Amino acid sequence: MGETYSSSGVDIAAGEEAVQRIKERVRSSFRPEAIGDIGGFGGLFDFNRHGYKKPVLVSTTDGVGTKAYVASAAGRYNTIGIDLVAMCVDDLVCQGAEPLFFLDYISVQKLDPEQIEQLVIGVVEGCRQAGCALIGGEMAEHPVAEGEPDGDFELVGFAVGVAERSTLISGAKVRVGDTLIGLPSPGLRCNGYSLARRLYFEVAGRGLDDPAWEGSTHSVADELLLPSVIYAPAVRDMLAKVEAQAIAHVTGGGIGGNLARVLPGKVDAVVDRRSWEQPQVFAELQRIGEVDNQEMARVFNLGLGMVVVVRDKDATKAIDLLRTGGHRATVVGEVEKGDGQVRLVGEPQPAGG
Repeated sequence: MGETYSSSGVDIAAGEEAVQRIKERVRSSFRPEAIGDIGGFGGLFDFNRHGYKKPVLVSTTDGVGTKAYVASAAGRYNTIGIDLVAMCVDDLVCQGAEPLFFLDYISVQKLDPEQIEQLVIGVVEGCRQAGCALIGGEMAEHPVAEGEPDGDFELVGFAVGVAERSTLISGAKVRVGDTLIGLPSPGLRCNGYSLARRLYFEVAGRGLDDPAWEGSTHSVADELLLPSVIYAPAVRDMLAKVEAQAIAHVTGGGIGGNLARVLPGKVDAVVDRRSWEQPQVFAELQRIGEVDNQEMARVFNLGLGMVVVVRDKDATKAIDLLRTGGHRATVVGEVEKGDGQVRLVGEPQPAGG
């Protein structure tokens, strides 16, 4: 018998089994607009159900970065999909968009139906939290040839949302006196993991099962695999009653790098680090590597996953709505005259402080 696809490392039967395992889970994320079924050549979504007058589609794509390496090392695959959805839909809502549907791409070195199922469990849960439908995706098995680096999996997502053209949020209307509202992030989300992994595993020499810090009741793996909070539903609910002037999703580049993206050139955002509690993981990483404050702020979110800019008169109402949505929203700063910069002032409030 000659060479086969299987002899090259690709298992078609395992792929078919994986599809069967995930079908019902994927269907559980469907919205009424999702039509058809998985397995076709494209996902179908009935846009006519929406009552937008001048709808604008908004799209985003992202991955989970080197957080995937931690999931692989720990053998925990069922939450990393939540992170994937969060990275995409929380970008959508920064422009005021409602997340509609999601597609994923999973690439593995060796296809294991159970691993695929666990990865999809996370994606489905993320879509449920975000209120969007997982209507399609792709699985690919990429065997490693001799001399190529090993890799466990790659996870990438693509989200589409919709907004009324007249209510798109760009940041152009931000003005002096506006209030900055922060939404807390209990962990790193998906950013800074190359540095965090180096500090924990190489500099400190800790293992995945070691305490995250002295006296911690959870492990390094528990801390690094903490799922990202999904802010989109609560922010969308707030936008139905309060106009936001700008919204920044705090990802790579930290608070300063992302908030600066939505500031007009004649104002500065002044962020007071004393106004929220910084999770312990950031102090621990800074201690391990003697990382200076500027580098910490450039790499990590420091405990804020999103910043919403509103008129000062609307701040109390916006905070109440965001707290009703499940987030400990708080005022974290204000907008002053400037030239488009973000200034972080004050010393961080430590966990339990």
